[in-house]
Amino acid sequence: MDLQPFHTAVSPYQAGLTCRCPRCGRGKLFSGFLTVAPRCEACGLDYSFDDSGDGPVVFIILLAGSVVVGLALWVEITWMPPFWVHAVLWTPLVLLATLGLLRPLKATMIALQYARKAEPGRLDKGGS
Repeated sequence: MDLQPFHTAVSPYQAGLTCRCPRCGRGKLFSGFLTVAPRCEACGLDYSFDDSGDGPVVFIILLAGSVVVGLALWVEITWMPPFWVHAVLWTPLVLLATLGLLRPLKATMIALQYARKAEPGRLDKGGS
């Protein structure tokens, strides 16, 4: 696992939002929609350190859920439309918000893991 710093001016946020390599900022991070590539095609960084888990999904659920529920309540209180109007309005918004944010947020979490040299947690066997 190659987690050695690569001296560039790549911001983890810039690399994440553009879904690029966290070390060089040039190679693609994903080989599919959410499938992380095995390594960077530009600098050769091994992406096996990736462990973003459910982190991006939690943030998206909280963010998109808050926005959509707030807007739906506002529309309901203001105009009281039939339920089918809510379905037509909010279904596309939920899909766009969740699927549109999932890839960049996952890439940002991976880039932050690389930048901060994150490792799995360990329990100390000995006590003091």
